[in-house]
Amino acid sequence: MSRHFESAPGLHEEKDAATRGFVFNQTMLRIADPERSLDFYTRVMGMTLLRKLDFKDMKFSLYFLTAEEDLSQISGNETTRTTQTFNRPAMLELTHNWDDTAESADYHNGNSEPKGFGHVGFHVPDLEAACERFEKLGVPFQKRPDDGAMKGLAFIKDPDGYWIEIFDATKVSDVCREHLG
Repeated sequence: MSRHFESAPGLHEEKDAATRGFVFNQTMLRIADPERSLDFYTRVMGMTLLRKLDFKDMKFSLYFLTAEEDLSQISGNETTRTTQTFNRPAMLELTHNWDDTAESADYHNGNSEPKGFGHVGFHVPDLEAACERFEKLGVPFQKRPDDGAMKGLAFIKDPDGYWIEIFDATKVSDVCREHLG
């Protein structure tokens, strides 16, 4: 029996024992203005700042955010909380280089040439309600749920222009079905 749920060229069948305990922990985005980005991710996206680390000698700060709902096990002790931050799945790391400002920094979001990084994604329980809320909050859309060939999902932009895919996980199969060969 395969350890993979699908087949594709390049998959390695045997998991190397040396990788036991590996956790995909974070995706990092560079930000120009921590105040506007933290406002967006905590107010608009509902995330929680788990840890902030200031590297004074190197002049940058890291902000680790989670979308987890139950944070009852998170420690008030900074050392323990740092370990907890780097030990959990799916964190968003925002990196601010202190010399960067909203006026001076222009980050490439990966969706224009040369293409690379594309987006981060958020499941929402009600796509229509979430998009109505984003609209009321003035969040810019890259794609609305009824735009384009892929109906039923949206892309919004964060303050630095990074794309965020918005979808209802219970409906993704329906969204993809007509496009799969």
